[in-house]
Amino acid sequence: MKTNRPPRPATGAPRPAVRGPRPPARGLRPAVRGLSIGLLTLLFLAPFYLMLRNALMESAALTSPEWTWWPDVMRWENFTALFDDPALHMGQALGNSLLIAGITAPVSTLLASAAGYALARIEVPGRGVVLALVVATLMIPGSATFLPTFVVVGSMGGVNTLWGLIVPGLFNPFAVLLFRNFYLRLPREIEEAGRLDGLGRLGLYGRIALPTSGAMLASLGALSFIESWNAFLWPLVIGQDPSAWTAQIALSTFLTSQTINLPGLFAGAVVTIAPLVAMFLIAQRYIVEGIATSGLKG
Repeated sequence: MKTNRPPRPATGAPRPAVRGPRPPARGLRPAVRGLSIGLLTLLFLAPFYLMLRNALMESAALTSPEWTWWPDVMRWENFTALFDDPALHMGQALGNSLLIAGITAPVSTLLASAAGYALARIEVPGRGVVLALVVATLMIPGSATFLPTFVVVGSMGGVNTLWGLIVPGLFNPFAVLLFRNFYLRLPREIEEAGRLDGLGRLGLYGRIALPTSGAMLASLGALSFIESWNAFLWPLVIGQDPSAWTAQIALSTFLTSQTINLPGLFAGAVVTIAPLVAMFLIAQRYIVEGIATSGLKG
């Protein structure tokens, strides 16, 4: 039985063009991308705008139900009052925060780098146990170790001292694991070449391993600086005397059960956040690069 089939096209004959959906206009993509970036930028800058606006306003205007985009009369004296108040100690508090963060960031990063290199390269019995203990410290909440740490530091006379504020924050197990994963990827051929040149274990670390981890050092150092600068609970407990206050503790004095000084609080927030913004703008590229090159394998 014959069926009526359409004739097949000859070999080499052009096939009819099949029209599909039209591609979207290329001119819309940059516009949508630019609009999205602009909206995200505005959302990012909104908190900074609100802090600066509130810092330049009066208390009555700040608590008024009527919204104003910018104060008619800018109260720059709100910033000078921060440092003129003898009970606030803002200048000394900023110096203490800068000193604590400036010591904690490089020292804790170098200790984590040395520990990570030892766990990655030095093959000694019990290395796996030490690594398991480092990982276990990440699973313990800070509230469980806060009281024992305070008892130890207090028994050693660390209350109202800068070393009592600094020493407990020098060990960072998360940074140790990141450095270990980074050094595991370091080619062993480079170390073999260093051994041929007469380098020992310390020389291999100081002259080969450490210089190659510059991005990791910068990124983790910046993150450690920010974490130390924003610390509140531990400085509040240890720094009981005003001479040991940090910037965050000085800011908390604007909120008491008797009075609330909102313009002073926002002015102090602007002054306190300025070093962190500068740190982030300088180290943002290293933060992304360092975390990306650390890896999650090991």
